[in-house]
Amino acid sequence: MGYVIRSSGRHQIGLAALAAGVFGLSSAPLELQRHIVDDAIKSGTAEKIVWLAIAYAAVALIEQTLKLALNIYRSWVSETSVRALRKTLREVDGGESLQGKENDETGTHAAMIVAEVEPIGGFVGIAISEPLMQVGILVSVIGYMAYLEPWTLLLSLGYLGPQMLFVPPMQQAINRRAAARICTVRRVGGDIVEQGVPEGERIDRIFELNMGIYKIKFSMNLAMNFMHYLAVAVALGVGGLFVLDHRIEIGTVVAVASGLGKLNDPWGDLVNWGRELSVDSVKYRLFAEALRRGAKPPFGAS
Repeated sequence: MGYVIRSSGRHQIGLAALAAGVFGLSSAPLELQRHIVDDAIKSGTAEKIVWLAIAYAAVALIEQTLKLALNIYRSWVSETSVRALRKTLREVDGGESLQGKENDETGTHAAMIVAEVEPIGGFVGIAISEPLMQVGILVSVIGYMAYLEPWTLLLSLGYLGPQMLFVPPMQQAINRRAAARICTVRRVGGDIVEQGVPEGERIDRIFELNMGIYKIKFSMNLAMNFMHYLAVAVALGVGGLFVLDHRIEIGTVVAVASGLGKLNDPWGDLVNWGRELSVDSVKYRLFAEALRRGAKPPFGAS
């Protein structure tokens, strides 16, 4: 994160402003949806329903336009960082050729400039705006649902709470395998420089590490998705009973179920951001260590 601030601090302010605009509109479609459903069931005026539908479409268009601007701006910041990192590697050791270096060192630099700088630079664009936007959406939607029905606050905590227990240790397991994979890929680069082909054992090792990462990652996704559908089932069941008892309107149940759907995406994106932060932090540490043996790390990295 220190590198992110040093390399793109002022752009992060602009990205944060766009992210705030996106999450500021996140609850509006739910409220409009609730009014449309309730008015339709209560035989509301056609004019009111039409205007609510137009307002819903307008809010959605504004939200998606802000997301478009945010994504393009993010991409520009990310690609600028990737270019800066590659230029730093190109100028390593004052611009001297790598041909006279040891094979392992040459292979390391080859792996770094071709593959490793992409995820590091790519993370710069989402480093601050992504968690800000996703946390903002979570808080906004949970607050809106709690405003409609206080019991949905407990439902939201029951949905997110267990995931906060199993996600961190699973992510740490992914990080360990990611670090080992980076080091192995660099050795493969050295093998190619020295022998023209990599050692078979190292190729097998990369395969094992990748499969280990996939198994943990997709198992985590399964558990998170199950928690989401379980929460929706509870919301529909409890909400349906309350509708039968005339304690709430059907539009409220629809809004709560939609709200849970809007929680699933930002929570998943927030977990993905945390995964990228952890893995890219490992990559950047190894990147800085490799540069420390050659040129000065970019932007005063330590």
